[in-house]
Amino acid sequence: MSVLTIRRAEGDDWAAVWPLWHRVVATGETYMWSPSTPADAARAAWMLPPPAAVYVAELSAGTVVGTAQLRPNQPGLGDHVCNAAFMVDPDHGGQGIGRRLALHVIDDATRRGYRAMQFNAVVETNTAAVALWTSLGFSIIGTVPAAFRHARHGLVGTHVMHRAL
Repeated sequence: MSVLTIRRAEGDDWAAVWPLWHRVVATGETYMWSPSTPADAARAAWMLPPPAAVYVAELSAGTVVGTAQLRPNQPGLGDHVCNAAFMVDPDHGGQGIGRRLALHVIDDATRRGYRAMQFNAVVETNTAAVALWTSLGFSIIGTVPAAFRHARHGLVGTHVMHRAL
């Protein structure tokens, strides 16, 4: 059985993150980025410099199976609330990787002094993500109607979700 390790990503990790990132975004079902986002634009959007942090979840064989990003939700007077994004390789879904990655990032956000975590756009049809975040203490504080052009369902809402840390 492989051991899952979660660690801060380094620049060289992008080569392993990109195929996962592209695969998730290309479905047009969970992220606002265009499914045709090129690798250089995706890297600029995901591999942000500090104060952001990027993480990878990798199996003991060195295979990256998940990634996450943590950053201030707003600058200046709003930087005590963080925002995060998570992706798990679809071939490894349902194995608890997303939950482990989420717990790791929430713990790191708390250590970094953030007071809350907010998700700005959880696609309402992404029931697995909504269930995960709800199980980890997040609340839906609002839904923006028809804010996402879902590849299969057409216009669907996006939830704003929040949790104090």
